[in-house]
Amino acid sequence: MTLPEASPLREVRVRAGRAILTGDLGVPAGATGIVVFAHGSGSGRHSPRNRAVARTLRDAGLATLLIDLLTDDEEEEDRRRARLRFDIPFLAARLGDVATWLARDPDTRELRIGLFGSSTGGGAALVAAAEHPERIDAVVSRGGRPDLAGDALPRVRAPTLLVVGGADEQVLALNRDALARMRCEVRLEVVPEATHLFEESGALEMVAALAADWFRGRLVPRRAATSPRT
Repeated sequence: MTLPEASPLREVRVRAGRAILTGDLGVPAGATGIVVFAHGSGSGRHSPRNRAVARTLRDAGLATLLIDLLTDDEEEEDRRRARLRFDIPFLAARLGDVATWLARDPDTRELRIGLFGSSTGGGAALVAAAEHPERIDAVVSRGGRPDLAGDALPRVRAPTLLVVGGADEQVLALNRDALARMRCEVRLEVVPEATHLFEESGALEMVAALAADWFRGRLVPRRAATSPRT
């Protein structure tokens, strides 16, 4: 049996340049921050894995935005040519536009923004964080490709958590290399015996718990961050 959502999701339209992106926004009462999902190739806002992680974050008091960074026409083109899914600057620019929209929407404009990137989306999230340090306050990369962020890695200021499966050896090596290049608060968590998609029993739940802890500790409400200490 599927349990009801703890908070309703609202379908939203976000302008990104000339494109209109479609997303599902969930804002629980008293949300302390919002997490935008940057999906990897072949995934999207309807992915059961992404939605499971998003629900855990909402249960932890965080708002979520599951959004497709490509339009339907772009998705069709990408299925034929496999080009846009690896265009990291393009995807990062889309994330920047999404962050701008969140800063203006009445339901989210007071919330600090985190990015949850998967696979190639992890690289895009890191580039977006480097390009928009005033907007992006935290990043979590799940089985991500931080190597695709290239020269942006040392410029990332947002606290970053890299989560990789222990059996995902090639991606683990890429994340260790990225860890050495980054200058912000950054941590690498290895989920034992997990492969790239974290399909093993309990693996995705561990990712979600790690992400929730990371974001809750760093997406501090603006009023709390600016109030004087007593």
